[in-house]
Amino acid sequence: MERTNSNNLFEIAKNFIPGGVNSPVRAFGSVDKAPIFVEKGEGAYLYDVDGNKYIDFISSWGPLIFGHSDSEMRSAFIEALDKGVTYGLPSAIEVEMAKEISDAYPACEMVRMVNSGTEATMSAIRTARGYTGKDKFIKFEGCYHGHSDCLLVKSGSGTLTYNAPTSLGVPKDVIKDTIVCEFNSIESVQNAIDENKGEIAAVIIEPVPGNMGVVPPTQKFMEDLRELTKKEGIILIFDEVITGFRLAYGGASETFNIKPDMVCFGKIIGGGLPVGAYGGRKDIMSIVSPLGGVYQAGTLSGNPLAMYLGLKTLRRLRDNKDIYTDLERKAKRLEEGFKKNISDLGLEITVNRYRSMISMFFTGGPIDSYKDVQRADNEMYGIYFREMLKRNILLAPAQFEAMFMNTVLTDEHLDYTIKSHKEALVEINS
Repeated sequence: MERTNSNNLFEIAKNFIPGGVNSPVRAFGSVDKAPIFVEKGEGAYLYDVDGNKYIDFISSWGPLIFGHSDSEMRSAFIEALDKGVTYGLPSAIEVEMAKEISDAYPACEMVRMVNSGTEATMSAIRTARGYTGKDKFIKFEGCYHGHSDCLLVKSGSGTLTYNAPTSLGVPKDVIKDTIVCEFNSIESVQNAIDENKGEIAAVIIEPVPGNMGVVPPTQKFMEDLRELTKKEGIILIFDEVITGFRLAYGGASETFNIKPDMVCFGKIIGGGLPVGAYGGRKDIMSIVSPLGGVYQAGTLSGNPLAMYLGLKTLRRLRDNKDIYTDLERKAKRLEEGFKKNISDLGLEITVNRYRSMISMFFTGGPIDSYKDVQRADNEMYGIYFREMLKRNILLAPAQFEAMFMNTVLTDEHLDYTIKSHKEALVEINS
């Protein structure tokens, strides 16, 4: 097969893969460009098949906290590979991983390993429904929880909306019990509960959304949400597929000092391999099969490769908590540099940051909700993306994603990025 460049590969791929990619964001459609096809990753860099070298701020959408091809992670992978790829039976490494997660995350008294974030959130919702005997649940505008049918619901322009699927093939009956509320608005949650008294099983939320760009919640909103769900006997589910072990060792639960009833993990707990997990209070998780009547299974769940790599990641983070301080320092350095450039140029652009996650929106601030996010200029972001790419900096090919810091990014990388950011903004506004 011809592999001369990304464009050729894309044309070939389109004959065999829908849209030429295995996940829509990889199509680079929102930045009006053919996708980059990667040859390899090393340290802070990605290398494409065209011979270009990029500073990578995608980090495989978060999990590569130690960068690409880290020597310790590579050794852990080879060690695991020597013991076999998959067994189809329990192994000690699964038990070690479950204990590590439970020790790190007090709300997660029991945990079940799965193979993706979508599988984790889907299973958590089913478990919450089975535990409470109720069918309805609340999600928030702009929070993405994977592509299972009941969670693919379009948010409306009001404070809450029902039954508007965002994908073909999702039956209306499947999402009739999905309620969408406004992120950062406890009033919208209270209204939804009042209108559906005694019928709501769970509230699921990305505590720090990363799929509408980084939009931090207020501390009060999170505290009020915890208090309200407790009062109403509603299970609170934190979707920490992105934020778990990324923001802090105890995830967003630690940073906000809030204990949910259930939690979903992904990304980092596999060290970059496909993985997911859901867990929570022991009384809730005890209704999952084979203990209880909520059925969930997976042939490759807890596979040894992902468990070895994930456990290596978690233990490195556990034993080196200063990593989190350094990641946040790097993100803050970028934030301050970006904001100075924007101010110097007199532009209407908003930079949001929470810990080591950062986003830039081509609109004035503040950006506190999905409604605010919708004001952002996608076309301008696409032009900016391409200008940064010319300077060998790889950002997410969509405005509504995060930049992720890792341990191998240096101050020289960051300073070059800040300099390139200003040059790109000057170019697109000249």
